[in-house]
Amino acid sequence: MLKKLVAEFIGTFWLVLGGCGSAVLAAAFPDVGIGLLGVSLAFGLTVVTMAYAIGHISGCHLNPAVTVGLWSGGRFPTSEVIPYIFFQVLGAIVGAFVLYVIASGQAGFSLAGGLASNGYGEHSPGNYNLVSGFITEFVMTFMFLIVILGATHKLATPAMAGLAIGLALTLIHLISIPVTNTSVNPARSTGPALLVGDWAMSQLWLFWLAPLLGAVVAGWVYRWLSPQTD
Repeated sequence: MLKKLVAEFIGTFWLVLGGCGSAVLAAAFPDVGIGLLGVSLAFGLTVVTMAYAIGHISGCHLNPAVTVGLWSGGRFPTSEVIPYIFFQVLGAIVGAFVLYVIASGQAGFSLAGGLASNGYGEHSPGNYNLVSGFITEFVMTFMFLIVILGATHKLATPAMAGLAIGLALTLIHLISIPVTNTSVNPARSTGPALLVGDWAMSQLWLFWLAPLLGAVVAGWVYRWLSPQTD
């Protein structure tokens, strides 16, 4: 169990450092900024790389919503849900802290930029309101879990699961960065929010509630939908 938890810590650390790091350090870098497409791809790549690195150890959840969705779908034991979530959040916090240390080495850096935190209203990249943010996070997490549950089904092709899941996360970011800066992952949201504080912490509730609800519903739906050999 300890090895599983450490794997989740490392994987979520990598997701936050790689995904949020691409947004903070590289998205608008002069002349060669990677932009929305690059940031979306970076988040997907963190999942793909970790899927093949630790998938055989912990299942590579990297996300409390994934853990809860797999539990809801009958794929994950209740006794391991809280420990997984704890280590995922811890990994995200450390990842955000390392990103902050790196980013603060640039003259003029300020946490006022948000450190890739998620938000709605005036803190949404496109100024989308609370309702739009909630619907986006709920639906995107729902679809993410449908892909995960399907790609990891016993009748699916195991070797392709990591790629399918990583591409799904890339697509989700391409759709929803303008709305909420894309969470679909309460741990990913918590790490940067703790460092930014203020508005990021006051809006953090949405990025726990909507993804977890979307994941639970996806687990129920896929449990009904999938072949009984699962």
